[in-house]
Amino acid sequence: MSIDWAALGSVFGVSLVVTVGLVGLFTLGIVGLTKKESAEGGSAALATTGAYACFAACAAAVAYGIYLIVA
Repeated sequence: MSIDWAALGSVFGVSLVVTVGLVGLFTLGIVGLTKKESAEGGSAALATTGAYACFAACAAAVAYGIYLIVA
């Protein structure tokens, strides 16, 4: 039995980048909701919309990952 180190490194690298990206995207959503409370008018609506877009992108990425595992 031999280990394909290149494939293992590739999987590690991709999983690290995707994990950091999803955590960053979720954090941006939380920051957007926090800014909503301190902002006024159009800025509050933009912060809320951006936060919900970040959460939707996170949910889509998780759903796609589950789809890849199940399929």
